[in-house]
Amino acid sequence: MEKGGEFMDMRKAVIEKITLFKESYKPEVFTPDEKSFEINRCIDHTNLKPTATTDEIKSLCNEALQYNFKGVCINPSYVPLASSLLRGSDTLTVTVVGFPLGVTSTESKLHEAEWAVENGAQEVDMVMHIGKLKEGDYEYVYNDIKAVVESAKVPVKVIIETCYLTDEEKIAACVLSKLAGARFVKTSTGFGTAGAKFEDVQLMKWAVDGEIEVKASGGIKTYEDAIKMISAGATRIGTSSGVAILARR
Repeated sequence: MEKGGEFMDMRKAVIEKITLFKESYKPEVFTPDEKSFEINRCIDHTNLKPTATTDEIKSLCNEALQYNFKGVCINPSYVPLASSLLRGSDTLTVTVVGFPLGVTSTESKLHEAEWAVENGAQEVDMVMHIGKLKEGDYEYVYNDIKAVVESAKVPVKVIIETCYLTDEEKIAACVLSKLAGARFVKTSTGFGTAGAKFEDVQLMKWAVDGEIEVKASGGIKTYEDAIKMISAGATRIGTSSGVAILARR
């Protein structure tokens, strides 16, 4: 398919999904079986603070190993350290790209992703270019995501930063992420004006037709918060409170 045709199909897919939302959207609620459900395997144990120290990242990784969390999510400079500490375990090394604003160039994002993967990252959470989405430049957003997906060659989660988007923009972001080959859409960086919301996770789950997964992140601090997000449709939780969640504190 020619590039122009691909772009037209992309825009058509977005418009059709938004139209369907306005006409017949019905949010769903999922009920996890808490007796057999291993919530630790949904958690990316996270420290993305600019003040994070080497000792704090070591502690994060040790906690992740102790509680068998799904992943450890850290800034790129700590990928080699986290990867070495988690090697041979079931806990993934996860990092961020274009974080936290998403406005770096596509070239910067793909090189950052490539470097991270070469140094041990097993998943990449990239921040979408929010301004380009809001102005309707779907081609830029799609190409930006696709470039990272193709360069990383590991599962990519697209952070859409829901706090800045209308419902229609959230749908557009999810459709474009799915078409560009992302494995997840993710609510938030944790550095915006708000974090994950139940209704946003529901909408995102619907917008991707269950074909890719949803990661809820930002402000999830308790077991009840985590279960609420999972019941909305999230399959991954990004939080710095993983230990407290498991302890139900």
